[in-house]
Amino acid sequence: MKIGYTLASEERGPKGLIATAVKAEEKGFDFLGVSDHFHPWTPIQGQSPFSWSIIAVVGQATSRIEVFSEVVCPIMRYHPAIVAQAAATSQILLDGRYILGVGTGEYLNEHVVGEGWPHITVRRLMLEEAVEIIRELWTGKIVNYYGDFFTVEAARLYTLPKILPPIVVSAFGPKSAKLAGRIGDGFVSVVPSREVVEPYEKASEMIGPKYVQMTVSFGTDREAAKKRVKDQWPNAGLSGQVVSELRTTEYFKQAFDTLTVEQVTNGVVCGNDADEYLEQIQKLKEAGYTHVCLHDVSGSEGAFLDFAAKELLPEMQD
Repeated sequence: MKIGYTLASEERGPKGLIATAVKAEEKGFDFLGVSDHFHPWTPIQGQSPFSWSIIAVVGQATSRIEVFSEVVCPIMRYHPAIVAQAAATSQILLDGRYILGVGTGEYLNEHVVGEGWPHITVRRLMLEEAVEIIRELWTGKIVNYYGDFFTVEAARLYTLPKILPPIVVSAFGPKSAKLAGRIGDGFVSVVPSREVVEPYEKASEMIGPKYVQMTVSFGTDREAAKKRVKDQWPNAGLSGQVVSELRTTEYFKQAFDTLTVEQVTNGVVCGNDADEYLEQIQKLKEAGYTHVCLHDVSGSEGAFLDFAAKELLPEMQD
């Protein structure tokens, strides 16, 4: 199993994210996930740098670790032609270590361009069309595309990598998982069960890597670590379509204020017991995931990376 670390752009400024990326590589992590948000989930998280800039600098500051866009929405805030160009350039800067993750997005981030917010059924159709455009542009040929949602006229990418990046598709439910199986080279989710893994596998002709994010809160004081989740990452307590449908950080704050510490930490490993971390990772492996991306919300990333390098990576990478 491959173990990665999430660079949560909602929680850290750009220079802090770069420093964490360098340390994660030094500690032996296999890959990095880089979130792509225009807004944080809540005002207290307080950050939201441009992910493509982070990826470019990480590509120059590291030499081995893979970098995964976790994930980009190529249907509204970004036109798919722009994502195709950005991902191709990122693959070159990373010497073949880049992975493009795509999904149907959240209202929180996509409403900023004033194009409304389509129903999830429509967004899945848009995503399928967007991935088709990206792949056509990656051929290096002149592309004219007139689809139901997007138009591309006389577009050609001149800067292309020798090996194209894989496209990993995000899913929280079975319908999106089936779409990921049809159009993706891999799959990513936060659902810690076979609920979405199995539909992806059944729909895929060639099953690719399956990524899952695992949120944790590291610390010697378990209760303090749990409270940190409530304060810093209460979105761990939300699931399903509500995550995609709220429009602003203030709306999310209102939803989070009703949640208890126990509700937001259900399924989140808190504290410093290595066995609990390993047990949760093993459950994800048994669910069918091949890549686990650890996301620590403790605010002590350096200490967590040291802990993970000593207590977790040797066990799971073996």
